Amino acid sequence: MIPEFAILGHPNEGKSSVLSTLAEDDSVRVSHTPGETTECRTFPVIIDGREILRFTDTPGFQNPSRVLSLFKQLEQDGARLLQEFRQLAATIPELHDDRELLKPIERGAGIIYVVDGSRPVRNVDRMEMEILRLTGKPRMAIINCKDDNFDQLEEWKVEFRKNFNSNQLFNAHRATYAERIRLLEALRSIDQEWYQPLSEVIEAFKNEWSGRNILTADIISSLLKDCLTLKVSTTLGSESEERTVREKLFKKYRASLNKKEKSAQQQIRTLFKHNIFNYQLPPHSLLQEDLFDEKNWELLGMTRKQVIIAGGLGGATIGAGLDIAALGHSLGLFTAIGGVAGAIGALWGGESLSSQMQVLGIPLGGETVQIGPAKTIDLLFILLNRALLYYQHTINWAHGRRDYSGNDGSPTPAETDRNFTRDWSSANIRICHDFFKAIKKENGEEEAAVKEKFRELLLESLEEISKEE
Repeated sequence: MIPEFAILGHPNEGKSSVLSTLAEDDSVRVSHTPGETTECRTFPVIIDGREILRFTDTPGFQNPSRVLSLFKQLEQDGARLLQEFRQLAATIPELHDDRELLKPIERGAGIIYVVDGSRPVRNVDRMEMEILRLTGKPRMAIINCKDDNFDQLEEWKVEFRKNFNSNQLFNAHRATYAERIRLLEALRSIDQEWYQPLSEVIEAFKNEWSGRNILTADIISSLLKDCLTLKVSTTLGSESEERTVREKLFKKYRASLNKKEKSAQQQIRTLFKHNIFNYQLPPHSLLQEDLFDEKNWELLGMTRKQVIIAGGLGGATIGAGLDIAALGHSLGLFTAIGGVAGAIGALWGGESLSSQMQVLGIPLGGETVQIGPAKTIDLLFILLNRALLYYQHTINWAHGRRDYSGNDGSPTPAETDRNFTRDWSSANIRICHDFFKAIKKENGEEEAAVKEKFRELLLESLEEISKEE
């Protein structure tokens, strides 16, 4: 038997948002207009081509007082009560929605009752809860507090203890992966018969999530290899146009890096089932900024200690290592400087023109001008932290969330920029250093082992981010 849960509640309480988030399905229609759902719609959860769980969206209660009155008149219990009520309600047009919402419960679905916990409990809520209690079905209440208003929380909990097997606080707009798993674990405890099938569902969820993380690690590894080995070149027509050519070449190099990064982000987005709704990156995020924006290098780059460690390993230039504390000040003139030579000079702190050009592999003489492959390991850390930021944002953008409205404007943890590698040990820096060297060489057993070690480090980081709440 495939476990099924019907999502019930009063109109515009967040039922569709809860369903969309639990099912990881952004095709669920989420509307602020009450009463738009008039028919039940089932959303299957499919893993490895097999349906393991289903959630059913239902209309909101429209006439709970009349439904409760009829329930009491019928003097039946459980399945028999539901069957007789639905037969009777079929002849009463104004009970269409109330009859429809009880259909999945009649066929055996468990109940998830959703309320907006930011408002007081009303008599109509008590009627709805009594109706669901009389069905005799396993039932959980979810308190979906809008705008993080918890003033009425205790009153709701008192009512829920009278009528439900369990109750959970769950913000459908901000629920992380860890919170979704915790809710499923609570669901399996509301009835003994649900425990085994839902245990299998939870295990399948966890295994699939691990598989997604493995694929994400592969995507990020490929992104780093493609970006750090990227080369673009052109031929000079004359010495007089050298400056203009170098400017255009650097723009092309930067555009190529951005394109590769966007492609990797789209792959991660698809992997975590954000297929329809065009979710937004936080407006304040570094991910909104160009890869070479000074803030990226200030916040996402290597620490002074890491620069010293990497410098001692040898084999990879440390472009910002000479004056990492002043990097942001140097980059303050980035867009105003003009030429590629000036831009790179600002980026790496005023070295000689020859040193500046060699940072990205730009030869000074001859007819061909080339940028790349990158000779500094700094770029690896910037790209890596941006990829981890995007991953964190993606896995924590709940599928039931549609925009930033309703927030107080403050970012959630998943929307706050952070440097994931800032506290990495010297052993982890060595792994990155060895990976940076390995991607420049022909594939061999030694290089393959180095790349696999880096991939394992990535996977470990992704798993840690997944567990955060």
